[in-house]
Amino acid sequence: MDLETFSPLMSDEGQRLLDEVAEFGDYAPERELALATRLRRDHPAPLVSAAMAQTRLRQRAGAKFGADAQRMYFTPDGVEQATRATVAAHRADRFAARGVRRVADLCCGIGGDALALARAGIEVLAVDRSPLACAVTAANARALGLADRIEVRCADVTDVDVAGFDAVFVDPARRGGRGRVFNPEAYSPPLSWAVRAARRVPHAAVKVAPGIPHEVVPEEADAEWVSDRGEVKEATLWFGGGPGRRATLLPGPHVLTGAAPGAAPRDGASGTSGAPRPGGPRGPHGEGTAPVGPVARYLYEPDGAVIRAHLVARVAELVGGTLIDPAIAYVTSPDLVATPFATAYQVTDVLPFHLKRLRALLRERGVGTAVIKKRGSAVEPEELRRRLALSGPRSCVVILTRVSGAPSMLLAQPAPGAGGTGEAGEVGAG
Repeated sequence: MDLETFSPLMSDEGQRLLDEVAEFGDYAPERELALATRLRRDHPAPLVSAAMAQTRLRQRAGAKFGADAQRMYFTPDGVEQATRATVAAHRADRFAARGVRRVADLCCGIGGDALALARAGIEVLAVDRSPLACAVTAANARALGLADRIEVRCADVTDVDVAGFDAVFVDPARRGGRGRVFNPEAYSPPLSWAVRAARRVPHAAVKVAPGIPHEVVPEEADAEWVSDRGEVKEATLWFGGGPGRRATLLPGPHVLTGAAPGAAPRDGASGTSGAPRPGGPRGPHGEGTAPVGPVARYLYEPDGAVIRAHLVARVAELVGGTLIDPAIAYVTSPDLVATPFATAYQVTDVLPFHLKRLRALLRERGVGTAVIKKRGSAVEPEELRRRLALSGPRSCVVILTRVSGAPSMLLAQPAPGAGGTGEAGEVGAG
C-alpha cells in the first residue's frame, strides 16, 4: 500500500465503497472474486481493490482495536506493529497521571498511541517520516473525532524540536529488511537517540522490545513490562519519575514493582547520571536472594511480564514460597494465595523425568487431555504429546522442568480461584 492507493479512499466515492464492502460482512476468500467483480461494474478497479484490502485490514485489527477498528484506517505494517489499544490507553493514563498535557509522539505510525493520548485529554504532535503513515494517522484522528487534539507532521523525528512539550513518547522501528531487530542501537532511530530526546523534557516514555537486556536500560529509567491477558506485549522505559522496574498486567492494571538493580529505593534515588547500568540483576529473578526449596503442594507460574522484569523473587515473597531451582521461574508454596501475578497449580506428583513412566501413569489415570508446559527442559511439548498417545476422559497439567538441577516432571491440576485478577492495584518492593 502507498499514499497513491490510500488517498482515493478518503473521497466521497471511496467512503461509499468502504461502506458497501462493510455491509457485505466478513467475506471468505473464495467469495472475494464475486464481490470484486460486482463492485467493479460501478467503481474503478484500483479503488475496489483498495477498499477490499482496507476491509481485510480492519478485520485483522479488531483484535487490537476492538469496535474502533471498523472506523479506522490501517496499513499492513501498521496492523502488525501498532500498540494494542488497551496498552496504549494504560500508557496514556500514566502520562495523564503525571500531569502531562502536551506530548510529542515521535514515530507515530498509524496513530494508535496518539489516539489514546488524545482520548486522555492530552494534546499530541504526531510525527512520522512516512507520508502514508501520516495520512493514516490524520484519517484515524478524524474518524474517531479527535482531530482537534492531534496535529500530524510528516518529518524526520530527529529534526523535531521538542522544547515546550511536557513529554515525548518515542516508538522506534524495531524491524528491518530481515525482520525483527534485537540490538537496541539498530532501532530506527537508535535507542541512544531516543534516550537523549527523553532527557530534553520533564517526562518521557520510550517503547522497546520486551527482550531488551536489563544492562542497557539507562539507570534513571523506570522500566515497565506490560502483558495483556497473559501475553507480554511490550516494554517501556519511563523517564522523569525515578528509577525502578515494574510488571504491569492488564486488564487492571495490576502492578508489581521492584527497585532498579544497583539503585537506592525509588523514594531516595535521583538517577541523574544517565550512564548504562554496569550489570543486570543478581540472577534471573531479581534483586536480593530468593530461597530454593522442594516442590510443595502448589506451584506458581509467574506472568511473562513478571519474568521479563526479573521480579519472580517478589512473587515468591507474596505467596510465602521458594523457587524450585535457582535458574527456573517457578515458585512453590504450601499455601494457596490468590495473586494476579502468577497462575497457581495444585501439584499431585513430582517425579524424575522418564517418558515410559509418564506414559504409564497417565494411561493408568485415564488422562486423555494434557496441557504440557516446559521451562528449563529440552523436551518439545508437541513431540512429547505425540509419543504419549493419550486416551481417556480425564485431564491434567504436565510440567517439564528442573527441580534443584534435576530434570523432572510434575503432574498438577489448575488451582481454582488462585489465578484471578481481582481489583486493580500496585504491589511495591516493600
